[in-house]
Amino acid sequence: MTIRNVGAGHGWTWLVQAVNVGRGNPRAVYGAIAIVSLLALLPSLVQVVMQTAFGFDAQTQLAVIGATSLVSILVYPLLIGGVLRVIDAVERGRPARAADVFRTFSAEGGAGRLVGFGVLMGALYILTFYALVSLFGEGVPEWYLEVMTLSQEMGNAGASPATPPELPMPPAGIGLLMALGLMFGIYYATVYAIGLGQVALGGRRVTAALRDGLVGALRNVLPVMVVAAIAMAGVFALMLVFGILVVMITVVASLVHPALAGVLLLPLYLALLLVLYIVMFGVMYAMWRDICAPPGDEAGTPPMSGQIEL
Repeated sequence: MTIRNVGAGHGWTWLVQAVNVGRGNPRAVYGAIAIVSLLALLPSLVQVVMQTAFGFDAQTQLAVIGATSLVSILVYPLLIGGVLRVIDAVERGRPARAADVFRTFSAEGGAGRLVGFGVLMGALYILTFYALVSLFGEGVPEWYLEVMTLSQEMGNAGASPATPPELPMPPAGIGLLMALGLMFGIYYATVYAIGLGQVALGGRRVTAALRDGLVGALRNVLPVMVVAAIAMAGVFALMLVFGILVVMITVVASLVHPALAGVLLLPLYLALLLVLYIVMFGVMYAMWRDICAPPGDEAGTPPMSGQIEL
């Protein structure tokens, strides 16, 4: 398996190709991505409902977040792998439907390898996070727990108090910790994109796909930094426009009825979420194809066993 080095300009090319992804069959690609984007909201919805219903303390709330994150580690690789296959089928001119995103949930669709890769990456995330906090985050866990406790107390109090409690100052080393977290976050996101593409589309085993992702991300630092910088600037501009629209809609809708703002903002929020997911999955596919896919390979994806092969 050849891992290619590409130029820095590919970072911009990946974004352009991501915006145009699915043009051959938008119903299949956008439909599949819409399904995944809606399912991605479920963990947050579960957390909000459980917190509202049971009023968990900060430590229990963290446990719930951990449990939903664990479920996400197991399920998301299946959904993302399904989206990548739908995109790949459309790009190769093969028939595809939005419901094909669920084909990865079967043993014949390679569920074992996709879940195995997700678990391996999840373990890598956790180990790296633990190492960073242990080395550079002295006092950060206690500070975060204290902030969560105060926020929960304010939420349970109902109306805002006349003098809200002062939030504790963050520890001195939190800036370095956040910088390192961002750096590793970008690197691991690239590893995940390449590695999962190798499992879903390249038929690679779990450890081989992880190795391809680690090497491919290191060899292509420049285009990755370009796409990350442009993406962050674009997201900032998009959020700024979105925030202005939210304020305008809220002010106008409140003149009619307070609940009208929520009704009008929900479709806008879902549309924004869909756009972000389309670009994200489009970049993932373009990145994998340029770095790993055999040049001119028009054959279908290799058959995959449902077992986790290491």
